[in-house]
Amino acid sequence: MPTYEVALMLRSMPKPELKTTLKRISHAIFDRGGIIRNIENLGHRPMPYKTTAHGLVHREANYFVFKIDTATKAVSDLKEEYSRDVDVIRQRVFKSEESGSNHCTLEEELLPPAYRDEVKKMIEVGKTQVNRFTYKFKYNSGLDYYPFQK
Repeated sequence: MPTYEVALMLRSMPKPELKTTLKRISHAIFDRGGIIRNIENLGHRPMPYKTTAHGLVHREANYFVFKIDTATKAVSDLKEEYSRDVDVIRQRVFKSEESGSNHCTLEEELLPPAYRDEVKKMIEVGKTQVNRFTYKFKYNSGLDYYPFQK
């Protein structure tokens, strides 16, 4: 199953109501065979601009990010359910990039920069690019002088 990030903006409400809303949101994920990897609370903060949702104007919201693993077909069901939920102001679902196996060892980090593979690659790229300070413009006009003012 692919990994998704679900960013939610929930309306301002007391903590007990917020708790039941988060339970309802998570049960919707579980009912569709999804797995919640992480729930991150970004806090209660003012919105960048006032937003109207479900007939109410909202100026503040509780921000949450869910990292979930679920089937691709279940994502559209979740979006549709969250769009009908009165407590959810905005919701966005992003496909999360799979983190590669970037392991590094202490020996690689202790090498001088000139001997590291990343630095060698950067030096090679730098050699292939045109240096803007030493590059000389060629007129290609066929004249032995520049016809425009300098």
